[in-house]
Amino acid sequence: MSAESIQIVEYNPSWPAMFAAEREFLLSLVGEYLCGTIEHVGSTAVPGLSAKPVVDIMLGVQSLTGSKGAINVLMAKGYCYYPYKADVMHWFCKPTPEVRTHHLHLVPFQSYLWFERLTFRDCLRKNLAIATQYANLKQTLAGQYKDDRERYTQGKERFIYRVLASLAGKA
Repeated sequence: MSAESIQIVEYNPSWPAMFAAEREFLLSLVGEYLCGTIEHVGSTAVPGLSAKPVVDIMLGVQSLTGSKGAINVLMAKGYCYYPYKADVMHWFCKPTPEVRTHHLHLVPFQSYLWFERLTFRDCLRKNLAIATQYANLKQTLAGQYKDDRERYTQGKERFIYRVLASLAGKA
């Protein structure tokens, strides 16, 4: 999808405002498909956490089938669609696959993936030690896999699942 190298940058305090502006834009475009909320997820949603400078947005939909109409609407307004993990979400990037400022994930509201993403985000917001470990891991993976987004993402997944499993054990 992207030839752009992975770069982790220091937290940018403008990321929440970028999310808020895009949230309003999305409501005006695909509000009819919204079921639940629009959430700022990923590392840019965690104050102080270093991240790829891409704002991740999760928009709750009733179902993937029922929200297919949103794909063309979003593509007509600057989002690029890819059938990445199409069994659990509709995935988009913006403005181009080569230069990304936003990722958009249309996810069934209150699905397992929905709760997983929010639980991990909230854990990072509340637990500085885990957030620091995650930031260090991302820096290491970005160095190892700077041109391989899939391996970078896979490297993070092991950590994320370990954290989620430990949280589930505390429930």
